[in-house]
Amino acid sequence: MKCPYCGEMESKVIDSRPADDGDRIRRRRECLACAKRFTTYEIVETVPLMVIKKDKSRQAFDRQKILNGMVRACEKRPVSYQMLENAVNNIEQTLLNSYEREVTSIYIGELTMKELKNIDEVAYVRFASVYRQFSDINTFMDELKDILDKRAVAK
Repeated sequence: MKCPYCGEMESKVIDSRPADDGDRIRRRRECLACAKRFTTYEIVETVPLMVIKKDKSRQAFDRQKILNGMVRACEKRPVSYQMLENAVNNIEQTLLNSYEREVTSIYIGELTMKELKNIDEVAYVRFASVYRQFSDINTFMDELKDILDKRAVAK
């Protein structure tokens, strides 16, 4: 850390403690050259997660958009808001753990469908019908057959 008084790059930390908001660390330092003391604040650097849309445009990740879509899919279903919050937390954590700073909206949609499938199959089909843009009743029926086949295998 560069000393604000003499410009020396070497200093030692005398004291460290959380700052008022708890998101930063306050450090008291002493310059090894001029022996003057100064305070620095350390924060975690966050790089925003960018979403690559289908049209190749980019925008910042917004967890609220996922939550809104899931709420619409679960309308009039026995799914609590807390279950949806947990699912969105799982999706967000998966994205952040990947260390990728850019993810496709397609990948986010697939993660969302996976979570909804575990929560409520009707909500999953609702979301998938909009997300995958089912063009006719046959594609809709194919998705339902897949669900029924997997359920039969699980028994």
